Amino acid sequence: MSDDGPVEPGGTTGPGGTTDPDEARAGGFEQPYTYDVDTTLAQVVEQFGGIEAGTETGHVVGVAGRLMLRRTQGKLAFGSLHDATGQVQLFATAAGTPAFEEFCSLNLGDWIGVRGEVMATRRGELSVRVDHWTLLAPTRRSFPDKWHGITDPDTRYRQRYVDLWVTPEARHTVQLRSHLLSSLRRFLEARSFLEVETPVFHPIPGGALARPFETHHNALDSQLFLRIAPELYLKRLVVGGFDRVFEIARVFRNEGISTRHNPEFTMLECYEAYADYHAHMELTEQLVEHLAVELCGSSNVTYDGRPLDLSAPWRRGTLAELTSARVGEEVSIRTPVDRLVSLCESHGVPTRPAWGPGKLLLELYEKTTEHDLWDPTFVTDYPAEVSPLSREHRSEPGLVERFEGIVVGRELCNGFSELTDPDVQRQRFEEQAAQRDSGDDEAMAVDVDYLRALDYGLPPTVGLGIGIDRLVMLLADVQSIRDVVLFPTLRPEQHVDAAERPASDGSGAD
Repeated sequence: MSDDGPVEPGGTTGPGGTTDPDEARAGGFEQPYTYDVDTTLAQVVEQFGGIEAGTETGHVVGVAGRLMLRRTQGKLAFGSLHDATGQVQLFATAAGTPAFEEFCSLNLGDWIGVRGEVMATRRGELSVRVDHWTLLAPTRRSFPDKWHGITDPDTRYRQRYVDLWVTPEARHTVQLRSHLLSSLRRFLEARSFLEVETPVFHPIPGGALARPFETHHNALDSQLFLRIAPELYLKRLVVGGFDRVFEIARVFRNEGISTRHNPEFTMLECYEAYADYHAHMELTEQLVEHLAVELCGSSNVTYDGRPLDLSAPWRRGTLAELTSARVGEEVSIRTPVDRLVSLCESHGVPTRPAWGPGKLLLELYEKTTEHDLWDPTFVTDYPAEVSPLSREHRSEPGLVERFEGIVVGRELCNGFSELTDPDVQRQRFEEQAAQRDSGDDEAMAVDVDYLRALDYGLPPTVGLGIGIDRLVMLLADVQSIRDVVLFPTLRPEQHVDAAERPASDGSGAD
């Protein structure tokens, strides 16, 4: 806000009358049902941003938003009005503004509507002159000013409705996420992918190795699970004749919370018939490069202070090759189990007696190698032991045609040539079920209906899953998933029966 100085907030009036803001906060406020907004603040700036100091345009607008800064100078008052699109200075005068004193007693965060002429003050600040104003909703709690914001992260995430007003970066991230999803849809639809919706309630948890949330359907007297992935239903659609499908799906995993994990998150999953995992590595790198250019202006971005080149093609390396380079000796699924166990122990990787060489190799890779892969890298050819839905490798027994895209040291996506043989899939399911029975609550169960679908024939197919939240983190340059999820899962709040806090007086010194 600037011009003739910061501004303090104050009351309501419109062409029809005056509402004292203090009375409104005491409960005597009759809120209007509508307000005639004919112009956004961004439109005001776009149309009149270049006018000269002292100009009166003769153009009258109706605008509305929150009053976020206020200052009075004798018979003049200045305010900063913010809406979803931007901000503009308000210019009020004792001679021309109805209920001027009440206007001057508005508080930070009060919603007001203003009708007046667009002008530039003598110092050149684009403004809307307050010819009429209306209190639309008083804030009854202290509202932080935009200079200080909310300093406590927990309060930011719990009270996102306040954070979005006082933290510009939070609002930018929300907008970037929305634009990313729109661009992603256009990218896939241009390649003939069909967007679909599949069930959120699953009778059997499947599609990933994760612990599900459980619930109960009373009418059917059935146990149900919130989906941990939409994969098995999307592949049913390929069996049904839709050869390119995708879903932007909310999924749920009953696991830990960290800067990278939230119990509910958003995933893109897409499936393409007649293609293999090489095709979806190319699709992934092209998609991420496209989004970076469209949203950030370039495929060369900065993340956490370090440069990052997201342009295609990305580096490719097998899981065994990358792990071998890291631990200093050649390792693979053919390495003796006792040697893999010894290497795990020397690198601080916990092991279990039931783990085979594939699981041990994966754990060793995740502990020693993954976090150092800063530049985009496709890690390929995973052990079949840890990939129950992936198709066997065409030339490497014991491996599958699977990849993970690793960027800035963390998994961004997972994809593989899909297992299409119902007999092999049944065997894999049964192996998973045995692990589940032995205490592994992340292992899969046998999905009989999915096996029946495979009996009808699944053509050669490739599938891809991309974590949308992590992709937004990458392009928005934020380090916590809580900054890209509007309302992240938090510990229950300890409510206290506190009296209402007084609203801010507009000075920012609350």
